[in-house]
Amino acid sequence: MSYILRMIAEGEHQHQDFKLRVDDPQKIAKTLTAFANTEGGRLLIGVRDGGEVAGCNVEEEFHMLQCAAQMHCKPEVAFESQVWKHGYLSVLEIKVPRSPQRPHYVELPERAEQTGKSKDRWQAFLRKNDKIHKASPVMIKVWQYEMRMDRSEFRYDEYVGRLFKRWREGQQLRFPQVARTARMAFEDAEDLLALLTVWGIVEGTYGKQGYRYGLASEEALSLLESKGAEAFRWKHAG
Repeated sequence: MSYILRMIAEGEHQHQDFKLRVDDPQKIAKTLTAFANTEGGRLLIGVRDGGEVAGCNVEEEFHMLQCAAQMHCKPEVAFESQVWKHGYLSVLEIKVPRSPQRPHYVELPERAEQTGKSKDRWQAFLRKNDKIHKASPVMIKVWQYEMRMDRSEFRYDEYVGRLFKRWREGQQLRFPQVARTARMAFEDAEDLLALLTVWGIVEGTYGKQGYRYGLASEEALSLLESKGAEAFRWKHAG
C-alpha cells in the first residue's frame, strides 16, 4: 500500500481531515486555525469523506489555501505542502503545525454577523477528534496564557473551596455554574478556569449544551491547595 493510501486508511481524526476541494477560503480557514490552535494536523485535498481518492487541481487548491491562510486568518497560519500521486490523480497534503502564535482567529463571512459589532467578525476555533468547534472565551485565555508568563493571580477563598468540592464530587459544571459557585464575575471566572486548565487541574469538555468543566487531576488540585500557585510557576509558555 502506498504512503498516501496508508494515511487515508486512518480516516478523519484529531490530526487529519479530508477535503474534496476548497470552494470557500473563509470556510477552510476554520480548519487551518483549528489545527494551528490545537495540536496541529494535516489536510488531504482531493479525497472524499469516505476516503475515496478523487484527485484535485493542485495549483488551484494551493492558491485557495494560501488565500485562506493569509487573508482570512489572524495571525496568518503557516503550513507546508506536499503533492502525492495515486495513479494519474493528485492529492495535495497540507501540514499545519501547532502554532507558537495561538490563538489564531478566522474572519467570518458577512452573513454570519448578527450583532453588527466588528469584533464579532473574528472568532477562534479548535479541533476535537474529527470535529471543529468554536473556542470558548476560557480556551482563548488558555492559549494566551500558554504564550506568555504574565497571568492573572490565583486567589483561594471559601467560595473557590466550594467549587473545588463540587469538582471532587465528580460534577461537570457549565460556565455560569462555575461563576455562581465561586461568586465571581464572568471575566474573573474565565481567568480562574484558564489558570486551572493551564495547570492541568481542570479540563473542559464540549457537548450539545456547550462546554462543561470538571476535575482533570486530583493530585494537581491537592498540590495547589497545599503548596499554592508557586508550585505551578514552572509551567511556562510553550
